Amino acid sequence: MKKGKIALVVGAGAFGTSIAKIVSHNFEKVILKVRSEDVFNAIKGGENTVYLPGHSLPDNLIPALTWEDVDKYDRDEINLLVSGLPTKAIASYFTAEKERYRDYFERGIPLVSLSKGIDAETLELPDDLFFDLFPLHRDLFTFLSGPSFAKEIMQEQITLVTLAGKSKETITKTMNMIETPYFRCMGSYDIKGVLLGGALKNVIAIAGGIIEGLGYNHNTRAALITWAIAEMLRFGHVINARPETFYGFSGMGDLILTTTGGLSRNKQFGIEIAKGRKPEEIINSQRTVVEGYKTAKAAYLLAEKFEVRAKIFEGVYKVLYENTPPETIMKDILQFASRFEIQP
Repeated sequence: MKKGKIALVVGAGAFGTSIAKIVSHNFEKVILKVRSEDVFNAIKGGENTVYLPGHSLPDNLIPALTWEDVDKYDRDEINLLVSGLPTKAIASYFTAEKERYRDYFERGIPLVSLSKGIDAETLELPDDLFFDLFPLHRDLFTFLSGPSFAKEIMQEQITLVTLAGKSKETITKTMNMIETPYFRCMGSYDIKGVLLGGALKNVIAIAGGIIEGLGYNHNTRAALITWAIAEMLRFGHVINARPETFYGFSGMGDLILTTTGGLSRNKQFGIEIAKGRKPEEIINSQRTVVEGYKTAKAAYLLAEKFEVRAKIFEGVYKVLYENTPPETIMKDILQFASRFEIQP
């Protein structure tokens, strides 16, 4: 039984498309707003061949290239909004479309944000960016994060994530609209912790790729993950996030997936860095967003601002932005590991 008439998903990258498929189980129609004509034509043909080749899309998932395409449908039938935009695009996009979204919010329509990152200029998380623009509608926002590769969602693999928000009513209502037998959510009020875990793990995934590219294996990766959790907790402390959040789906769960799974874009980016390729060269050669690249800079600046001891994050930053040899990360870990501490 469908739980809503129309859901509007903005952002047709791999993850946005996979969540659009999830939502299609519960809605009569899902409008997927795209910005590129090739993606639009591909989805019209029943498959996002640009970002998710080989995975068919449901018939009730409809691409829209312009707002005129969206407005062909009755606004009053839209029951859910999903933002699949990268963090760096939130401010510019939602500023430009502020009146449209304000109208949606004034009618009580909730929004799910899929963004994972920290703004490298302002050091703000996605909730800060959204709440600055829509301060009167904070209770309508939820933030989804957790171990969830888009391709495995398309394959209907069992996936558990966290959905954080301010309002129990909105969290419960939204969970009801996006859950399926294979995609389930755990509710949380710790928005900062969920978003911080989802952002920082991308930087650690790059570090995981680097150590793998350098020839290190399981022992080293396990050490990296353990060390990373300790550093993530330090970041969480300075923004009053709950420590237990970092041991949940959006923290440790996502961290393990992205540092070990072969489908991780951030990990693959790190592997290429270890081979000697330049960050800009890698990024310019692909359409997919490597969130960890800009988050590495933001995390480094955040650590400086709040005096957070975070050697892994500092090492990744120096490799990506100061052309420091990748082997530096391993040297730092080994140097700091030779100490008597309860936690690294």
